[in-house]
Parts: sequence; structure tokens; C-alpha cells
Amino acid sequence: MTLSALTALSPLDGRYAPKLAALRPLLSEFGLMHRRVQVEVEWFIALSDAGFAEFKPLSEAARGLLRGLVVRFSEADAQAIKDIEKTTNHDVKAVEYWLKSRFDSHDELKTAGEFVHFACTSEDINNTSHALMLKAARDTVLLPAVDRLIERLRGMATAFAAVPMLSRTHGQTASPTTVGKEVANVVARLVQARARIADVRILAKMNGAVGNYNAHVAAWPDFDWESFSRRVVEQQLGLAFNPFTIQIEPHDYMAELFDATTRCNTILIDWSRDVWGYISLGYFKQKTRAGEIGSSTMPHKVNPIDFENAEGNYGLANALLTHLSQKLPISRWQRDLTDSTVLRNMGVALGYAVLGHDSLARGLDKLELNEAALAADLDGAWEVLAEAVQTVMRRHNLPNPYERLKELTRGKSVTREGFHAFIETLELPTTERERLKAMTPGSYTGIAARLATRA
Repeated sequence: MTLSALTALSPLDGRYAPKLAALRPLLSEFGLMHRRVQVEVEWFIALSDAGFAEFKPLSEAARGLLRGLVVRFSEADAQAIKDIEKTTNHDVKAVEYWLKSRFDSHDELKTAGEFVHFACTSEDINNTSHALMLKAARDTVLLPAVDRLIERLRGMATAFAAVPMLSRTHGQTASPTTVGKEVANVVARLVQARARIADVRILAKMNGAVGNYNAHVAAWPDFDWESFSRRVVEQQLGLAFNPFTIQIEPHDYMAELFDATTRCNTILIDWSRDVWGYISLGYFKQKTRAGEIGSSTMPHKVNPIDFENAEGNYGLANALLTHLSQKLPISRWQRDLTDSTVLRNMGVALGYAVLGHDSLARGLDKLELNEAALAADLDGAWEVLAEAVQTVMRRHNLPNPYERLKELTRGKSVTREGFHAFIETLELPTTERERLKAMTPGSYTGIAARLATRA
């Protein structure tokens, strides 16, 4: 680990830095500068194509140079912008000055330099940049991580579809299920949660200081600035256009996205805790690695640390995402600056979510099903067949079925022999008594196996 990693204040940039390499270029300060340059370039090019006599369409060479600045944007470029910011004390203006400085050796661009950032407020650049950052992070990092978990869990649901397992409701023995069906429940929830994340429309605006195109109309009163802005946002930047804003895009879509991500994380916290419990019961064993240590003093231990890490990281993510979703849509009058510092933590919030996904995936890859433990647990819980017997008794209109089974089983340990003796006393057709006696806790799983393969 490098010195910078050892002294990093956030573990995302320290201990866990390698796990977040894909997210860092997108949601870091570098990522924000990169997107600002992209937005400034696309706005500049669009203005050249608008038909203004004062700004002729740019040549293909000029367009190539401009878009090349975006494609080849480097840490050195970002540092050059930061150096300019030391003088301007304004981060967006520093991007504008840096971009203009790239025009010095190109007469065509240098002549049109004052159309860089034309009629824009800083938020026209920032909100579109944040939108591009979130879209890229969602589509290339966050959703693929969720997809990998869904596919891993779907494979488990299919593989273990018919493996019976004792359920526990309120922590007590309950009607059996199958391992695959319990995993399928999670898959079904995740698929819905994933769809909610993917369906959020990423919005952006480019409409000036208070959302009314004031400066734009002052320059060219007869030009359709709203349609022009929509084209830039939708066709050149690939975002959804928001026509009604104050100085800032109101961030409602961000709240929707972060809330959807929180719900997904909450499902995975629930699953992490359940797997932790199943490991404790012995339903799952964990693969060991040579040299790995589970406890500094107890050599036998193989701790479920991946599921614990996942739970902790999802909790941190949700705390931050909840604050983001509750704070960002609130702005005093046309704008205050409280959103600025909060927005810089989008990468921290989503970073913990991605770290949670990574921990959970590693934990799932270590699991080995312990069918012997599952079978033994079922064989020690014949009382769970009380539901089946009393329901058949109801079908045949026998008196007080629930009460009779309650007397036999509630708070008691019931053996196979005891259950069969009780069944023999029932006024049921012989075929029904034999069918009930043929049941075992392991066979009493309803259509769980069929459901498990449908997730």
C-alpha cells in the first residue's frame, strides 16, 4: 500500500481503493472536471451550428481538436485546471479559461473563443456534468455489479431448487421450504429494485442564471433557445431535458435514483443477515484459503466476514444516500450553495454501495451447501407437519383440528413415531392417513422447487 493510501482519510481511497478503480474516474474531482470540459465543448460546437452570422460552423478539424480534448482528458489537464482555480477561486471559470487556452495555436477556435461558456451560468455546466457522471456510474459500474449478483443468486436458486430446508419464522421452526426458493425470493426482489434504478430518467438543464434564458434572449431575441437547449441536452449529451428549473436543476431525479439504490441495498442487507444466520446454523460452510486466519486466538474459526462487511458498507451507503436524497431537492429561493459540497460526496455514497456488492459477491463465492446439516435440522422438527395434518383434518370436517394439533405440538418436541401414532387416531380415510404418514419435514415443501426455477 502506498503512503497516500495509508494516510487516506476515507477507506474508499485507502484500504479499499483497488476495489473501486472503475468508479473513481467517474465520480471523483477528476471525473467532474472531465464532464465539465465535455459539456463546454458540446455547447460550443452546438452554438457554431445554430446559424448565427457571428459564429460560423466549425470545421471538421476544429471539432476533432475539441472532442479530442474530451477523449484524451488526463490528470495533467485536471491539474492544470486546478492551478488556474488557485487564481480564479471559481472551479467552472477555471475550466472555461483552460479550454480557451487550448485555442492559442488554432486561429479558427481562437477567433470564436468568447463563445465558450456563452450565456451559461455555472450550474448549466455543473448540473449536466453531474448528470453525465451519474449516468456513467449507474450504467457502467452500479447496474453491472447488481446484475452479477442477480445472476450468481439465480444460479444458486436453480442449483438448490429442490434441496429442502427448515424455515424459521420469529426464529422458531416453521413450514419447510427449499434453499433455492429462499434464494429465488431475493432474486425476485432484486430484479424489481434493479429496474427502478435503471428506469430513473437522468435530467439536465441549460437555461441560464434563473431558468428563463435571460442572457440568451438578450443576445438573440428571435432565436428558439429552449429548443436549442433541448437538442444539446438530449442529442449531444444523451440526457433528458428538464424545461422548468430555478438556477439549479432541482435534483428530484437524483433523489429518485438514490432512493432506488437505497432500496436495493436494503434488500441485500436483509439477505446478508440471512446468510450470516444460515452459516451460523451450519446450512452453509465456507471455503477456506491457505494462510487465511479467522481469529487471532481461536484457530478453528471461519468467520462470515464478507457478509458482515457487505452489511456494514450497505449501511454506510444508505446513510449517505438518504441524506443526499433528502437534502438535494431543497434550495433556498433560486439557489443556495448547500448542494455543492453535498454533491461532491456522490462518489462516497455509491462507492460504499459498490463495495457492499463486492463483499457480498466474494462471500457468495465461498459458500458450500451442507446438505447433511439441513437434513438433520429437518429430521429434528416433525412438529412442523402439524400444519399439514390439521389442514387435512379441516378438509374432512373433523372437529377442532387446530386445537388438537396445538395440544400435541405447541412448545413440545414431537418424534416421527409420536406423529404417526396421532395420525392413526384420526377419523380419516385410510388413504389419507397413509398419505400423511408418508410425509416428512423434508418432503413438505409445497411448490417451492418449482418457484425457485422461475426467478
